Amino acid sequence: MGSKRIKVDWLARVEGEGAIDVEVEDGQVTRVQFAIFEPPRLFEAFLVGRTPDEVLDFVPRICGICPVAYQMSAAHAIEYAFGITVEGQLRALRRLLYCGEWIESHTLHVLMLAAPDFLGYDSVIGLAQDYPQQAHEALELKRLGNDIVETMGGREIHPVSVRTGGFYRVPTPGELRPLGERLRSARAWAERLVQWVAKLDLPAFPRDIEFVSLRHPDEYPMNEGRVVSSRGLDISMHEYDRYFEEIQVPYSTALQSVIRGRGAYFVGPLARVNLNFDRLCPQAQAAAAATGISFPSSNPFHSIVARALEVLHCVVEAEQIIASYQQPAEPYVRFSPRAAAGEAITEAPRGMLYHRYQFDEHGYVQSARIVPPTAQNQRQIEDDLRHYVPRVINLPLEQATRRAEAAVRNYDPCISCSTHLLRLSNKAVQKLQPFHSP
Repeated sequence: MGSKRIKVDWLARVEGEGAIDVEVEDGQVTRVQFAIFEPPRLFEAFLVGRTPDEVLDFVPRICGICPVAYQMSAAHAIEYAFGITVEGQLRALRRLLYCGEWIESHTLHVLMLAAPDFLGYDSVIGLAQDYPQQAHEALELKRLGNDIVETMGGREIHPVSVRTGGFYRVPTPGELRPLGERLRSARAWAERLVQWVAKLDLPAFPRDIEFVSLRHPDEYPMNEGRVVSSRGLDISMHEYDRYFEEIQVPYSTALQSVIRGRGAYFVGPLARVNLNFDRLCPQAQAAAAATGISFPSSNPFHSIVARALEVLHCVVEAEQIIASYQQPAEPYVRFSPRAAAGEAITEAPRGMLYHRYQFDEHGYVQSARIVPPTAQNQRQIEDDLRHYVPRVINLPLEQATRRAEAAVRNYDPCISCSTHLLRLSNKAVQKLQPFHSP
């Protein structure tokens, strides 16, 4: 069979700059690299010396697609450190804000980034011409998600309304009512989105994967819960460092996460649906049953269906939150800073997002640590390529390359988020170059 190679210098339809390089010798993969060469952005260093509310203004700038996730993980970590409990309507409003982000992020990925892979298009432009109804409804869902974030957060990109203990300002029932009416209409769109993506020609690719997500006793996990896995892990989020570690590899500016003593793991919508199917709203459970796909699923290509199911769940939950909303008397819980440390995990659209902060007695950040979802999925992405590429390597090279890229896009990698703090040497810097300079 000889040697073959799949080499993509610049991945398309992902957020950020990455590449893949897979070598196959006589049908066996001899090397696989999911390389991230975007320069480190040093998020944690920017936060040292900042106040809690400055942190909540800084961290949304990490990502323009999932800024709410960074605010929520930071807010929960800060509030844990200072002994703040956010309850009732304020807690519900934070879930509403997160619902908006999941809707807009998931529909962006499903329509514009992933669906073209399974329908044979280079971009969403050709897809939209041939599937105008699906494109229109997905874009309307995305618009609705963005409008929820704007209403709750003050603006749709990098929202500014969240503060320690709650919000600077909360909406009136009248401000939320139009969103509630739109959500009722949007439910049918979300249901049709699930059925559309479930009918795509998704490869059969069952894998032996450890899925990891939060799990809450009463609700679908977003802001709170225990860290659980498909292989029996069940820990408090405050035990994260005991069970997970980050490893640096020479070809990536993002650290790779593993479970200590076990290796790669999978975070994101498919992990959440697999581990929390019973927490999905009844409408999403019914839509899942209608697809004919059994959950839990070990096929990474079913991630697109899981994303669509979460869109439907968020449309239903957001509508319910608005229908029962009563404006709280105060927009936030008051607190006093103290010397303390706090960590928290929330579920970003792409999976678990870990934040940890150490504060001095005046409430200034002494140290910060952030572990993004894409950094956690890197090792699993490489494992998928190691097993998937031999199945497609005998196709014409262009087709095999497209299949390999689709396997990476399954995870909706946010590469810009994943690059943060590294231990660099001159030797390492030399290796952290793109595979091919333009």
